[in-house]
Amino acid sequence: MAIFIGISGWRYVPWRGVFYPKGLAQARELDYASRQLPTIEINGSFYSLQRPESYAAWYAATPPGFLFAVKGNRFITHMLKLKEIEGPLANVLASGIFELREKLGPFLWQFPEMVKFDHERFEHFLSLLPQDTEAALARALEYQPRMEGKVSLAMDAKRPMRHAVEVRHESFRDERFIALLRKYNVALVVADTAGKWPYMEDVTADFMYLRLHGDEELYASGYGDAAIERWAGKIRAWSMGGQPEDGVRVSPKAPARRKSRDVYVYFDNDIKVHAPYDAKRLIEALGLDTAPGGTS
Repeated sequence: MAIFIGISGWRYVPWRGVFYPKGLAQARELDYASRQLPTIEINGSFYSLQRPESYAAWYAATPPGFLFAVKGNRFITHMLKLKEIEGPLANVLASGIFELREKLGPFLWQFPEMVKFDHERFEHFLSLLPQDTEAALARALEYQPRMEGKVSLAMDAKRPMRHAVEVRHESFRDERFIALLRKYNVALVVADTAGKWPYMEDVTADFMYLRLHGDEELYASGYGDAAIERWAGKIRAWSMGGQPEDGVRVSPKAPARRKSRDVYVYFDNDIKVHAPYDAKRLIEALGLDTAPGGTS
């Protein structure tokens, strides 16, 4: 197994002169952050489609072994609410993700709190998600005409692709939802949101995806020593193929047995510059190396 612990995004004004050295050029922030932590979520892809040259630049700025998680575009999750998404999904896949090559990690699909669980709609969405880059390329070739001249379709190798889903409506506390995720090997995001949104720890894939937004104040509070050690214990259990004994789970059915699982963890408590430091503390609590490449 491998454990990747990092941050959600890297471009934050309050971080300058605190986490980032004073005088560091904004253009070099990813270069710096990617040498402090082994993985980062790309936030920009959530707000708008990025261009191939941006993905290529991010690849070039980061060291070997580094890994990006890519946030799926909100046009699909927030605006279309999973209706008629074939073309928009093709656009996302054609927009430049192949430029990340071996640094392409999981896709994160985040849903807003007004989206409720709809079994038919979610199964259709999950069935469209490519499980490898070859399938992603086949779907990317169906991009919409407005993307002409703004696509990258150069796949360097066939690689597995992973997907995780973060939900924020109580209707997802449903055994049918957990069963759907397991059917398509899509991870349920374990999201710590200071109690604002549903918290579930069901294991639904051959990997785990955690987003730590703050345990007391959303996006703002840091994690104390006890909280860091508690998360370290949970991660140890998941990475060794098990589950935390005190886990909050929806389904009474146990997940498929595994000897190990990869775990991805992203701190999103960025407002007061806690995220990068909390990520480092969790890495240290697990006895891992901060260098890119994850630790097994």
